[in-house]
Amino acid sequence: MKRWIEANSWTLGLAVLLALLLLATKLIQPGFGASGLDSLARAALPFALATVGMAIVVIAGGIDLSIAAMMAVASVTGAVLMQGATDLQSVVIVLCVLLLGLAMGAINGLLIVVSKVPDIVVTLAMLFVWQGVALLILNAPGGGAAPWLRSIAAGGLPLPGLDWLPRGIVFLAVVTAAIWLPIRRSKLGLRLYAIGSDALAAFRSGVPVGQTRIAAYALCGLFAALGGLSVTMGTGIGEPIPGPYLLASVAAVVLGGVVLGGGRGGLLGPILAVLILRTVRMDLTLLSVDPNVAAIIEGSIMVAVVMFGAVLATRGRRT
Repeated sequence: MKRWIEANSWTLGLAVLLALLLLATKLIQPGFGASGLDSLARAALPFALATVGMAIVVIAGGIDLSIAAMMAVASVTGAVLMQGATDLQSVVIVLCVLLLGLAMGAINGLLIVVSKVPDIVVTLAMLFVWQGVALLILNAPGGGAAPWLRSIAAGGLPLPGLDWLPRGIVFLAVVTAAIWLPIRRSKLGLRLYAIGSDALAAFRSGVPVGQTRIAAYALCGLFAALGGLSVTMGTGIGEPIPGPYLLASVAAVVLGGVVLGGGRGGLLGPILAVLILRTVRMDLTLLSVDPNVAAIIEGSIMVAVVMFGAVLATRGRRT
């Protein structure tokens, strides 16, 4: 137990910090309860899914600046196709959108591997490409969402004693565990960490570095598609303009204990970091802080976290 606590001390510290922030929220707003948790979960869901996708790429030693634009493509594609569709048709549409996310991510990874251009350059260029695609599909917010899709992440669990637990958190946990846990325990999971730690050493050990990198970006695209669908879940329409998910996801990845250089970290820490950042935003709103000041504070926290992570990554490479 002691060894487990030492190995997961950062994640446990984030969990304690989140609990303290929720306690502070209760003191600020005594009426904060199940409905407040539900609002927090729905607001955090797109950010959390984007963060999970970003974390996988960062673990593999890369970064994807196009994740918010891929979310926009998924959101508008799903919303346009689901408008007026039956429940069965909407299920097929959701599956197609997820495959679209995989394809977009794989294209990003393939371009990086084939061109050998740094991922930050390729994904920055693809940000504009995917943003243009989203605006071609839908040039203004619109479309629709199937009722069953909107109900997935709304409200609490319909179980006695668990009605306080938001469906959004359960949805996030189930989806992340269903996709990541089998991969983490497979050869692909080991390869993702191997190329993130040292791509040259991994190559000399027989790891297919190019294929593994493409798989990492494909998984990022899959979670970006899930994030885009979660935006449509929450609003009921498609959003063609990329939201503020890029910097928020990078900040949450770093705060969650994933090293920017790659090779170390997990997914639970970044998810807790998203909830912490969204709780801070909610507390600032409850304290009636000017929205512009709140944006400055939130942005400053994100920038500080990212810079701190970059310093740690640089020191790690030197050692």
